[in-house]
Amino acid sequence: MTTLDELRAEIAAHESNAWATARGWKPLVIGESTARILILSQAPGRLAQESGIAFDDPSGRLLRSWMDVTDAEFWDPAKVAILPMDAYFPGSRGAPSGPGARARPDVVTGTGAESGTPAPARGGGDLPPRPDFADRWHPRVLQQLPEVRLRLVIGAHAQRRYLGPGSVTEHVRDAEAFLPFFPLVHPSPLARGWRTANPWFAHSTVPLLRRLVRRALD
Repeated sequence: MTTLDELRAEIAAHESNAWATARGWKPLVIGESTARILILSQAPGRLAQESGIAFDDPSGRLLRSWMDVTDAEFWDPAKVAILPMDAYFPGSRGAPSGPGARARPDVVTGTGAESGTPAPARGGGDLPPRPDFADRWHPRVLQQLPEVRLRLVIGAHAQRRYLGPGSVTEHVRDAEAFLPFFPLVHPSPLARGWRTANPWFAHSTVPLLRRLVRRALD
């Protein structure tokens, strides 16, 4: 039977990821077969990719606060698995140089992000995840996570795949209806405006999330 370690090695060796492997980047697919919580996220940011630690950035600090977990709990792969829509930082729009600057051979363009997902600044911001990564790898990774009780679905890209049509706001407002999936707005500082415009998120959604996280881990 293929293990998660073997799958990570396959991902790193696959020709579609040669551009990332050449930079010394590892696929940020985290987890062990005993994990109780699965985080389905967008793609690693530049800081997380460079450190090799998923959510090792301001977004991760806010997410851990929402979940009310310690750093040790969050980064324990026996408890929390992390499966992004793309296992590598997808590069930046308009960045002249640097580790993530137009790193991918396929530069994807779009018309903007759904409500609740960080929108790239004009001429800047991160590229979206490659659409074929989840098609190729997610089913195989999910087979290795039989003990997952709660699945956090973060941002528009992950929600589009796992929850179907609807905006981030619609999904998050009705989060309890999707259990054991639990949709969340992206914790990026760029989504601060969304959180300000939707105060119910802090008052209702975050307390519910914390109860479900503790129940899954205990």
